[in-house]
Amino acid sequence: MKKFLVVFLVLAMSSFASTVNNYSFDKNHARLSFSVMHFGISHVEGIFKSFTATMNSSKEDFTDADIEMNADVNSINTEVEMRDKDLRGENWFNADKYPTINFKSTSFKKTAGGNYELAGNFTMCGVTNPIVFNAVYNGKAENPFYKTTSVGFTITGKLNRTDYKLGGAPMATGVGDEIELKSNVEFYVK
Repeated sequence: MKKFLVVFLVLAMSSFASTVNNYSFDKNHARLSFSVMHFGISHVEGIFKSFTATMNSSKEDFTDADIEMNADVNSINTEVEMRDKDLRGENWFNADKYPTINFKSTSFKKTAGGNYELAGNFTMCGVTNPIVFNAVYNGKAENPFYKTTSVGFTITGKLNRTDYKLGGAPMATGVGDEIELKSNVEFYVK
């Protein structure tokens, strides 16, 4: 009887335990883009063609989500080859020395409805600073391709490139200090 009671308690407790969902990154339905002012009169836009993201969460509302993103600096693409080569070089990202941009979350707080504040540490050009992004949970759907549930988010925010020692002064380069970031991502449950 004692053995039965122990087994029953273990089973009962395990049914209340949280299951951590490890989400896989759906690179075919993701984009990481940026925009920056040029001479104060127009925006230059670009993307990182190669980036990855991970998300783990045990809560239905994702408030315990652990999120990480890595972008390959050599994949930067503004659709102007000469500019992209310059951006990868020593005057800007110095991709040979700092080949990746990294974000690691520290919190994912729900603010209202499907809106969240995604806080974490952002590392670029060897400099790490805290940052807060706005995140919108776009919903979930049953993904017939992966035969599991997929979830989608839109993440936006801004950073000051001089905080990361990225590039020269705006007067010399024509490039504004503020960089707008936007990412659309989908994850699916493994």
